[in-house]
Parts: sequence; structure tokens; C-alpha cells
Amino acid sequence: MSIDSLGAAVPLAGGQGAAAPLPVPPAAAAPVPVLRSLTVRRPPMGENGLFDYFIRDDALVWSRRSDGMVGFGEAARFESAGRERFAAARAWWAAVAGAARVENPLAEPGTGLPAFASFAFSHASAHVSRLVVPELVVGRRGDTSWLTYTTADPGAELSVQAAEERLAVLLDEVSAEHELTRGGDRLVPGQVSEDGYRAAVAAGVAAIAAGKLTKLVLARDAVAELGSPVAVAQVLRELALRYGDCWTYAVDGLIGSTPEMLVEVVGRTARARVLAGTLDRAGAPAGDPGYAHRMLAGDEKQRHEHQIAIDSLTEQLGPLVERMDAPAEPFVLELPNVWHLASDVEARLPVRADGTSPSALDLAEALHPTAAVCGTPTAVAGALLRELEGMDRGPYAGPVGWVDAGGNGEFGIALRGGVVESPLRVRLYAGCGIVAASDPEAELAETWAKMRPMREAMNL
Repeated sequence: MSIDSLGAAVPLAGGQGAAAPLPVPPAAAAPVPVLRSLTVRRPPMGENGLFDYFIRDDALVWSRRSDGMVGFGEAARFESAGRERFAAARAWWAAVAGAARVENPLAEPGTGLPAFASFAFSHASAHVSRLVVPELVVGRRGDTSWLTYTTADPGAELSVQAAEERLAVLLDEVSAEHELTRGGDRLVPGQVSEDGYRAAVAAGVAAIAAGKLTKLVLARDAVAELGSPVAVAQVLRELALRYGDCWTYAVDGLIGSTPEMLVEVVGRTARARVLAGTLDRAGAPAGDPGYAHRMLAGDEKQRHEHQIAIDSLTEQLGPLVERMDAPAEPFVLELPNVWHLASDVEARLPVRADGTSPSALDLAEALHPTAAVCGTPTAVAGALLRELEGMDRGPYAGPVGWVDAGGNGEFGIALRGGVVESPLRVRLYAGCGIVAASDPEAELAETWAKMRPMREAMNL
């Protein structure tokens, strides 16, 4: 059962009351634009790859190791909320892709007609989920680089020259850098105080001890109040450079760099990266190369938390695939701020009666939320975390990424990031997996470690 089968309301930010599930218009009622799209091959990029295009605060970004896509402008948009937000988005995207006139000589995932996407964690959230089709997309996958130009204007010229000229105009509008002012930037408590988080963790441990569930993921927030407008492009560059093994993302003010892949779909192959089990690198002893493996892989609490997450994913994915390969042993993922226990899972997707295979959007809906961001059993954990957290997660820990007209796509879990609420206000989020052996003080410290990427990127 998904968390979205639960109807409990979630407190809104700022104590504005409870957010009731929002209605979703029927897919047939949503406008379906007729898009025209042209993809052209470009010369290979330099060593900076996509980093050279991280220059506008309003760009849409999905990037890892300087590969990925950067989107500019907007050709079409769809928004949904409530229990049917995924289904409504899938229906709209299928209609748009079916009606589009696409010229694409390349066979790379992400070429042709792509959309960037972000979904709220809970159906009860006040946050609106969305699909955004950019006007222009600059993409890179290894040695292959491309430019996609998409328009809903039937009279617009669709040519290589028009695409390059439009890109040149957009790239000429570089966003300003963030100005540091004395005492102007500060981090203040969010909806959940440190004491409140400690109390929530203690209550979660008590519920686990009582046998109500085996794992609960509790999150909290903090707010960056800035003396001058946030420079989103600058933050994204810092994140991408510091956390090259993570997926750096930006969709409508949701920004961050996540180490966890919910699902990647390329043709009939699906992949996921599961993380559960965390060790802060701050204070780790020098000259001890086996420290992280010993403290994570050799720790019963960390292994137990990781196994719960793996079991949750494989149970959800199993009925949807023909076969699946899940490793017996996790590996230690090394990031600049923390170490994680990690496992990469790969599966073969079936061919359905209509000749298609499940898309990235299909699997994102089926897999969300995982035990790594909610708990086990999911339904029990979902109800309890809403009771104990005391905040609306918004898009935090929801799927974020992209999908193309062929069903290929990548959806990470929106972790290690935040939401730009205004030019002078950014809300950061972090959460921890709570099991029977969890300690409230240690879990609070872990949330600070997980906020470190955004704090450092914003120079807080």
C-alpha cells in the first residue's frame, strides 16, 4: 500500500492549518498543446560539460558528472495534486507525446521531446506537482551532445539556426551572483525545532519498540534567511562540483544534489540506487581506511536499516519486471559530507500487450515512497510520520527528474536540497531512518550532516 492511500492531513508551513487533498482535474479536461520539436546534434562539449550552462537561476537542471540536461524557457506545463497526481501527469504526458511532431535523428535517452518533473511527497501536500517541457534543452551523454528546440507556436520557425539563435539570447542573460553581506545570511529553525525533532525520534523509537513498525523516516527543516537574493545557478554549480557522484537537480525552485536514484529507465532496463545507513565524515579518524566499512557494513543497526530499504524496493519492483538483480552485499558510497551503505538494483521490464514497456513515470509512481524515505510498513509509517513530523514535506523526498516521449527517464529522490520560497528565503530539509536502536541526539546530528551540502553551497 502506498502512502498516498492514506488521507491524513498535513500541517501547512507557517501554521496555516491543515492541507486537505486537492482535487485533480480529469486528464481529458487538461489542455493538450500540439508541440513541434527538433533535436540536432552538436559538437562534443569541453571538459566542463554541462557546467558551462549553469548560468541562469530559472534553468531546469538534471546533471551528474557533467552529463545530463539543462532546460531553458517553457513550451508547456502541467500541474496536478492529490492522490491522482501521478496518474494525471502520466495521462497528460501520453497525450502530449502522442500529439507532438518530433524530428529527432538521435537515439539517446532524453533527446526528442523531454519534460522535467517534480512530485510532492504526499497527496495531502499543499505543494503542486508538475511537468515542465522546456523551450530549449542542452543535453550531453558521454561524447554525444545535442540541442532540442520545442514550441507550441504553429507559426514559429523550427530550424537549427532558430534554435541556436534563441539559445544565444538566453545564455546572454546571466544571473547575478549572491552578494555576501555582514550578518545578512543566517540559518533559523523551520517548522520543526531541534527539541521537537528529538522528541519525534524518541516517539518513533517507542512505536517501533511497541511492534507497530520496523522503521520510520523522520524529517525536519531549517530556513536560510538571506541578506541578498539567492543565486540558484551559483548554488547548483557548487553542488555539481562538490558532489559529482550525485544527481544535481533544479525544477521550479526545488534544488539540490541527491545521492539516491529512485528509478532510471532506458528502453527495457530499469535501475535504482538504494541508500540507507549513514556515517558522518566529520570527526572520522585520519589514517584509518577501513573505518567507514567497519562502522557501516559491520554495524548491526546500519545493516538492518539498509536491508529494510532493499526489501521494500524489491517487493515493490518485483511484480512489475521480468527479472531483477539485487546484490547480496551493499557497498560503501563515499560522499564529501557522509558515507552511505548503498546497493544498485537492475531489472528487465516486460513488453505489454500494446507493445510498450513501463515508463519512468509508471515506475516512479509504483515505487514512491520507498522505505528509505518513509518507513516499513509503508502505510503505518506514513500515518505515523505525519503525526510526528508536524510539517508539510512539499516536494522533499518526492520524485524529481525527467521523462521523454519514449518513456525513458531518470527520477531521483529529492534529498540533500531545499525549496527557494522567495529570493531571500530557502527552506532546507533532511531526514533520518529511525529503527529500534536509534538515538535522538545522533539522529539530529545526522540531519545537520545531510544539510551540509546545501549549507556549504550557499556559504551558510
